[in-house]
Amino acid sequence: MKRIQYHKYGGPDLMRLEDFELGSPGKGEVAVKVRFAAINPIDWKVRGGRMKIVTGRKFPRAMGMDLSGTVMAVGPGVTRLAVGDPVFGMARFKQSGALGEAVVTKEGFLARKPDAVSFEDAACLGTPGITAWNGLVDKAKLMAGQHVFVNGCAGAVGEAAVQIARMLGAAVSGSCGADGMERARILGVANVFDYRRTDLSKLAERFDVVYDTAATMPLATGFGMLRKGGVFLDLNPTPGKFIRAMFDPRLKPIIGTPRPDILDAIARAAKEGKLRLPVGRIVPLTGAIEMISALEAGTRIGGKGVVSMD
Repeated sequence: MKRIQYHKYGGPDLMRLEDFELGSPGKGEVAVKVRFAAINPIDWKVRGGRMKIVTGRKFPRAMGMDLSGTVMAVGPGVTRLAVGDPVFGMARFKQSGALGEAVVTKEGFLARKPDAVSFEDAACLGTPGITAWNGLVDKAKLMAGQHVFVNGCAGAVGEAAVQIARMLGAAVSGSCGADGMERARILGVANVFDYRRTDLSKLAERFDVVYDTAATMPLATGFGMLRKGGVFLDLNPTPGKFIRAMFDPRLKPIIGTPRPDILDAIARAAKEGKLRLPVGRIVPLTGAIEMISALEAGTRIGGKGVVSMD
């Protein structure tokens, strides 16, 4: 089988499409024949070595987190999924490997793909949907009638956050680039601001939740936008922020953490048409390195970059 991998941490020139041997799923694990994989910024951040305290120094290392496909084999103790099931979700963070023809991951990192959702759409839901859910539901405890501000509301996590917040009955405002403002309005963002033209620290409105899905907002700006008792969801966590969060209940650093209940909720929302992320471009596995490199360099494609294994 083939997958995208690299033999040391560094830039996009280190990626290679190479043969590998798929291991057998262990306890609680599932082997998936990948149909589609979606590209996320975390893919090149990991390859660049920014997470090496977690991912370690064993090479070669595989790339890719988000996938859809079909279960090939299951390990001992697997009860939610069976061979032949259509699934979507995430690879294991340390091992990665979604950008390949097959991958072994944890059963709890997958959910059954609804029949009404295509494999290519399902591949896009994992990291954005889980990260949005971790922030809004797990950390902010978002309730109907509250008001959320999503910084980066036209990005993948931002769009997922907008749709999940709306699904939960919250009002949503947000900021993005000018090219994303119309889609944000279509998704239900009531007040959309161009981040290049707006000083968000001067907005008169105050919010129950500010979610910085773009990971660009200074803490002072985010805190200043909060109502009393509000929370700032920070997608750019650092050790210092985790320490500060222990003493400041307004600050909630977010690390995307998949769970079966979240993935099942995402599957239901997608089935009901309440959660969908746009596919910008689909390329074969042989074209994946070129597209990853382009996205890493800042190329915009109007949606998610998706890789087909067929």
